[in-house]
Amino acid sequence: MAVSADDLSAPLGQKSTRKRRFRLPFSGTQALATILALLLLGFGGVAILNNNPMGGEPVARVAIKAPAATEDKAAAKPPVEVKHGTPETAKAPEAPGQKTITIIDGSSGARKDVVVSSEGSDSAAVDAPPPVMTGIDQKLLEKSRHGMVPIAIGALKPVTAYAAGSEAERARAMKMPSISIVIGGLGVGAAKTTDAIMKLPPAVTLGFTPYGSDPGKLVERARAQRHEVLLQLPMEPFDYPDNDPGPQTLLSSATAEQNLDRMMWHMSRFQGYVGVANFMGARFIATDTAMQPIAREASKRGLALFDDGSTPRSVAAAAAEGQGMPFARSDVAIDAVPTSADIDKALARLEGLAKERGVAVGVASALPISIERISAWAKTLESRGVMLVPLTTAMLKSKSS
Repeated sequence: MAVSADDLSAPLGQKSTRKRRFRLPFSGTQALATILALLLLGFGGVAILNNNPMGGEPVARVAIKAPAATEDKAAAKPPVEVKHGTPETAKAPEAPGQKTITIIDGSSGARKDVVVSSEGSDSAAVDAPPPVMTGIDQKLLEKSRHGMVPIAIGALKPVTAYAAGSEAERARAMKMPSISIVIGGLGVGAAKTTDAIMKLPPAVTLGFTPYGSDPGKLVERARAQRHEVLLQLPMEPFDYPDNDPGPQTLLSSATAEQNLDRMMWHMSRFQGYVGVANFMGARFIATDTAMQPIAREASKRGLALFDDGSTPRSVAAAAAEGQGMPFARSDVAIDAVPTSADIDKALARLEGLAKERGVAVGVASALPISIERISAWAKTLESRGVMLVPLTTAMLKSKSS
């Protein structure tokens, strides 16, 4: 019989009572595994029975009050009217009061997207007409629905008020061969416009289109450098609309009232110009019924008229003569071939015409090579007995001869 240690230490004559120990039917590890299994089973059941693909994602519930339905919403919106000269290609979003257009250079055919400072309309006034520039005679301004436009007050006219050069220079020009040069297409592209303003002699006349983000500031700068300024009116070319001068183009098929309203829009873009000129427009300037109202309106407002000579069929001279207004037509396209040698030949041809007839007029664009060659040529012109003069001086001389 085995004897335990407890039996040996127990008092004699007494039996020891053994303590019964309680034991679980499973181990602690087994219990933990069972609990985890139950938890996983519970989550799985919820995922299976709850048909919610966004389950577990944060959810916010917002009450939305739907607007009352109206019969007007059933009607389709009217199509947006496409203005003349507005390209159909998609463009970047435009800021309020601005419009992006594509300008096509009349000589090179190059296209350039530019921003017009404020959009014109055929049926509604411009929302934000350009401000009046500094150095402008307020008496020579008239309010139109598009903004301020030039007007003549008796003998006081923009063509004389804003003419460049002094009386002494004009008197001297009457006694010697004279040349006037017009640089056109400015206002679109601030860099090339600034180069023309700053690098060309003050006697060179600058023609500005009505487009660009802020043509008024560039015109102010040009006038501060003593340049004479022209407003170039976009006119219909023969291949319009494939070749498109821009918004509010004057069209030979439009009525006189429509074209005059568009002319007002262009004239309101900036102030301080001595006259108007064609920007492209081979078809328009060759159409007498279209040109006559434009010449008449320009004359009434005390402006000169300039023809860039791009078409031999132009009726601008006859229209200007009928109004008795200052007029000039270009004799030579200086950079028709934009190389140094050809530009120099064109300038020499101008000199020959000036010596032969007393006065000659040339046109050019603001190409870097054109600005460079004209600037260099002008420095030595008077040493050859020829004077460079503003366009209004050439007009006066032509009228007196």
